[in-house]
Amino acid sequence: MHFQNDNAAKAFNRGLLLTWVPFLLFMIPMLADAFRGISNSKATGLAAVAGGIAEGLVIFGLAAIVITQIVAILVLARTFNRRHFLRSLFSALSIACSLLLISFMVLFVSLIPRFVR
Repeated sequence: MHFQNDNAAKAFNRGLLLTWVPFLLFMIPMLADAFRGISNSKATGLAAVAGGIAEGLVIFGLAAIVITQIVAILVLARTFNRRHFLRSLFSALSIACSLLLISFMVLFVSLIPRFVR
């Protein structure tokens, strides 16, 4: 059986792409901006990090990230198969990262108005 001819494998590849591209394009620059802001201003606490996170949300777009992560979860959930343990394990890991990214976004979007007065 060829991996690329399998419909589940194609769905798996699409799900991985939808999961990891936004995760890498959003989380890494956001964390870099947050730590750069802390280092430049010698500040500590959530207020120092909120500026970098807000900048990251505005640049990449909150709606695009949430939509791609939800679609990725749906696509990857369909690729679980007992015969492909490694694929199922990586699908579960990717779904967990998608849920983590969505929960971070919800948390910080709900916290930003408290610090932007």
